Amino acid sequence: MSYLKFDKNLMINLEQSLSKEMLRTNQSGAYHCTTVVDCNTRKQHGLLVIPIPEFNNTSHVLLSSMDVTVVQHGAPFNLGLHRYSGGVYSPNGHKYIREFDCESVPRTTYRVGGVILTKEKMFISHENRFLIRYTLVDAHSATTLRFKPMLAFREANALCMANDQLQGDCPEVANGVSCCLYPGYPTLYMQFSRKPQWIYDPHWYNGIEYVKDLERGVPYTEDLWVPGTFEIPIKKGESIIFSAGIDPVSPRSLAKMWEAEIATRTCRTSFFNCLKNAAKQCYLKEPDGMYIISSYPWGKVRARDTFMALPGSTIAINHREDFELIMDTAAKALRHYMDTGELSDRIHGIDLPDVGLWALWAVQQYAKAYGPDDTRKRYMNLVSEIIDYYLDNRHPNLRVEENGMVYTVGTSTPASWMNATLNGSPVVPRTGYLVEFNAMWYNALMFATKLAETSDAHTAAAERWSDVAFKLKPAFVDTFLNDYGYLFDYVNGNYADPSVRPNMAIAIGLDYSPLDRRQRKSVLDVVTRELLTPKGLRTLSPKSFGYRPFYQGSPEDRELALHNGPSRPWLFGFYADAYLRVFGMSGVGYIDRMLIGYEEEMTQGCIGSLSQLYDGNPPFTGRGAISHAVNVAEILRTLTTLKKFNI
Repeated sequence: MSYLKFDKNLMINLEQSLSKEMLRTNQSGAYHCTTVVDCNTRKQHGLLVIPIPEFNNTSHVLLSSMDVTVVQHGAPFNLGLHRYSGGVYSPNGHKYIREFDCESVPRTTYRVGGVILTKEKMFISHENRFLIRYTLVDAHSATTLRFKPMLAFREANALCMANDQLQGDCPEVANGVSCCLYPGYPTLYMQFSRKPQWIYDPHWYNGIEYVKDLERGVPYTEDLWVPGTFEIPIKKGESIIFSAGIDPVSPRSLAKMWEAEIATRTCRTSFFNCLKNAAKQCYLKEPDGMYIISSYPWGKVRARDTFMALPGSTIAINHREDFELIMDTAAKALRHYMDTGELSDRIHGIDLPDVGLWALWAVQQYAKAYGPDDTRKRYMNLVSEIIDYYLDNRHPNLRVEENGMVYTVGTSTPASWMNATLNGSPVVPRTGYLVEFNAMWYNALMFATKLAETSDAHTAAAERWSDVAFKLKPAFVDTFLNDYGYLFDYVNGNYADPSVRPNMAIAIGLDYSPLDRRQRKSVLDVVTRELLTPKGLRTLSPKSFGYRPFYQGSPEDRELALHNGPSRPWLFGFYADAYLRVFGMSGVGYIDRMLIGYEEEMTQGCIGSLSQLYDGNPPFTGRGAISHAVNVAEILRTLTTLKKFNI
């Protein structure tokens, strides 16, 4: 039985099925995303969405969807589903669905009278090609399949309107046609494993609505171009493969291509395997290196997210080589910035003050997995360069003070991961001594000192690092630990922010914390009592001023709420680390039970993955990006940590 399987009763209930989305990527930036009933509910949804280098690598929807119609005795049964103006759904093909499962590849089973048809979808790794295999499982009379491609050819965050500027011709190619609607776009090749009959009948489908965009208070209606239809007769037991790509393909190769690709898949038969697949879907392999995309469907390659997600996305799933490839790519950009002050064209936010601290944390996780000797050989110089870069006060927005603490300015531009802005200003203007910055700085100094113990070339530097850490530890406690037993979120001059926020969980979850075990326990109690939810840690306590638990409404409403209440699963990784350090083996069962809340999400939202954030109050609905690399990575890392306790 499939771990991810939905029956007819759920699939025909649009209130339930439209909330469940699916994502597939080629690990090179292209993706396919829609709902489990193949009704697009976001402008970013599409059958083939690819980055176009000529357009600054932004993602573009080429093929929005492909409707298939079963024709028997001249009667058509359209299996497609779209929402049109006024909330009208047509042609209601979901009523023919009998089952959907997603163990290996997404597979939908339809029943139309005596016809049973399956549809399976798959991206080809590192190629801008998407395949759909249609198999006629059963039929009692002659059957024909009719295919209707709906084209967009527009940026993924934009919308297409009917116009007379497109190039509507569709030259025939082997077993299909090609088209390119606008200059500058790549040509889309739509081909089949068997020769179809092509019926050129161009027209617009107007007023298609995207309900998720409607809910988000952004434009949500567009028109799609249909150049014509394909028709292919099919016999019982026969399969037809459809290919959509930006290069032509030999139709004879499609069956072998399908089998070769499916052999590489990890079946989603468990919680861990679902997250493993989700993590790998965020890989981005390019000629100049390997990256992690922060999220889908609108994420970018971001420096902070890369280092935060790196250990869980690679080490936790036994992908050591991928860690090294991604780290080498990111470290090259980081070193270039530290040496020249020049930003990276590919990795956004390389200049943010805590990026180096997250890079050091990622190396620390590598050392825990593969030992200090290998880590010294591969990363000791990088560790030394980052530490000394900060100590020499060369970063423009992270200053090391006499007491060893680090100071940053975040009043005009967000400095930390809490980076929501409204009218150009930070919603949460964290500035001065930030609690997680200083905890991570202490952790980095201690880790670097320990790593350099047997490195003669870094002996003098290690003494310097140790001296700074020695001063920093009491200063941290004096600055952040308050009379109520928790940590101030940031301190700037005489102002100490009393908001109960989850950044203190990072401080107590690190391997080297400035706090002793009793102090960690005190902070952990507050975090557990006020911030912990089944979907991560709240970004603000309900008892604190400005609590906004629901991430919904207008763009402005969502920005105000982003870091003022909704929960983040990735923070649970640090919470779990802290809990296990305080309680040891007696805490293992509790952390294991808390993971149930995340496993429940495998059949919600983007199936098999975790959303960007969840409402801070019940029912803790998933919001934002549908698949978030850091969330997936940290829950994977927690699962791996528990394995060490033989759970």
